[in-house]
Formats: sequence, C-alpha cells, structure tokens
Amino acid sequence: MTQTAVALSNDARAAIVEALNQSVAETAVTTMLAQNFHWNVTGMAFGPLHELFQKIYEDHFVAQDDLAERIKALDGHAEGTLAGMIKRSKVSEHDGHASDREMIKAMQDAQETLAATLAGAGAIAADNGDTLTEDLCIARGQEHEKFAWFLRSHLA
Repeated sequence: MTQTAVALSNDARAAIVEALNQSVAETAVTTMLAQNFHWNVTGMAFGPLHELFQKIYEDHFVAQDDLAERIKALDGHAEGTLAGMIKRSKVSEHDGHASDREMIKAMQDAQETLAATLAGAGAIAADNGDTLTEDLCIARGQEHEKFAWFLRSHLA
C-alpha cells in the first residue's frame, strides 16, 4: 500500500531518513570530488574531462538539495555539516593529485557507490510503501549509473 510521508510509522520514517542522509552525504562528498577533479585535471583529455567533471558536480549539487528536501518532507533532520557528511560517506575525499585515469577511476567508483546507496535507500522506502522516496532514489540511481558508464567508457 502506498503511503504519504504523514502516514508512515515513526520507525519507517526514521529508517528512510537515515538512508537518505547517507545518500546526501555521499552525494556531497562526490560533488566536491568532481569539482576538485574539474579544477585539477590535466593531460590530452583535459577538455572533455574538465567538462564531464563540471557536469557531474552541477548535477550532484542539485541532487543534494532534492534529497535533503525529501528528508525534510519526511519531517527528518538533513545532515548539513561537511564533517558529518565526510564521516558518514563511503566515498572518500581525494587531494586531486592524480593522473586523469586515476581521477576517472575514482569518480567511477564514487558513482557506483552512490548508485548502490540509492538502490538501498529506495528498497527501504519501497518496503515501507513510500513510493515518492522510492521514485526519487530510482531516478538518482539511474543518473549515477549513467555517469559511471560515461567514466568507464573513458577507460576502455
């Protein structure tokens, strides 16, 4: 049965909010990772990679807000500190001192991690009848899988 945010049990709401906060944290860290790589990429593929990393961080910046607003619609608290996000995230920061191929691989791994995290959050939402959150997670997961494919194509 589909439920609105208001109709969810407190336990369901808490589980969904926790999963979404994990997604926000990883999205925020990946946003900064992409911006860092955008600033620091060099080499023969500078142009297309500079552009791709920018496309990723611009997409992710909007996604952070969409996910956090869903948390608030569920009457949850959206993690808003960088320290909290870094601590929670399965995606790690990078100092930006890397070859273009290393940057691509790190960003590909981050995209795959995000897709998996969002799939998990979507499953929690689905198990609790929260189709609106499930839809958001599916849409975001598809974007991260697409970015992972773009990045893998650079390494082929």
